[in-house]
Amino acid sequence: MTKEAIVMHDLRMIHTDLKPENILLLSPEYVKVPDYKSTSRSPGSYFKRVPKSSAIKVIDFGSTTYEREDQNYIVSTRHYRAPEVILGLGWSYPCDIWSVGCILVELCTGEALFQTHENLEHLAMMERVLGPLPLHMLKRVDRHAEKYVRRGRLHWPDGATSRDSIKAVMKLPRLQNLIMHHVDHSAGDVIHLLQGLLRFDPSERLTAKEALRHSFFMRDHFRR
Repeated sequence: MTKEAIVMHDLRMIHTDLKPENILLLSPEYVKVPDYKSTSRSPGSYFKRVPKSSAIKVIDFGSTTYEREDQNYIVSTRHYRAPEVILGLGWSYPCDIWSVGCILVELCTGEALFQTHENLEHLAMMERVLGPLPLHMLKRVDRHAEKYVRRGRLHWPDGATSRDSIKAVMKLPRLQNLIMHHVDHSAGDVIHLLQGLLRFDPSERLTAKEALRHSFFMRDHFRR
């Protein structure tokens, strides 16, 4: 995904809708390996299918746009939408990088990181997993997002639509704990990479080229 993002961004293209459905494996071949974590008793459930090749291609360029100034309309599928998009702060290449971060978490855990359909709850989930949104971003929200902010902070939980919404946010773990629960090896490198991909401030977020140079991708199993 990171290599594909480099190619797109070098062409000054912003995909704006990166998500698992838009990332395809090039080969259908797989191998069966034991699944020691399986709790099912059905035949064949003690094995999982692992692709022989990790080669991928990105599809669905219907929402792709070229670099322009002050792009402030809504882009990206909800679960992979960057905070600057929700807050109406304008967006550019970093919105793709945020989506890549969300996708990588999903590959680690098997579930979408932010399972929500409401903006304030979505932002609250981000804070729960990643820490407080920067004050300078909250001060610059556009008029459509002003209702999500009160007195310089996210209007949460006071602005929650229901108790169930508050519970949905509270049950989320911090990013470090989430990854350590699912990744046995290289957890430290994965966490550090994701922290760079999921920085709130888009100007501080890793670029695609910076991400590809991260120590996680320099490990032996990537150099083979």
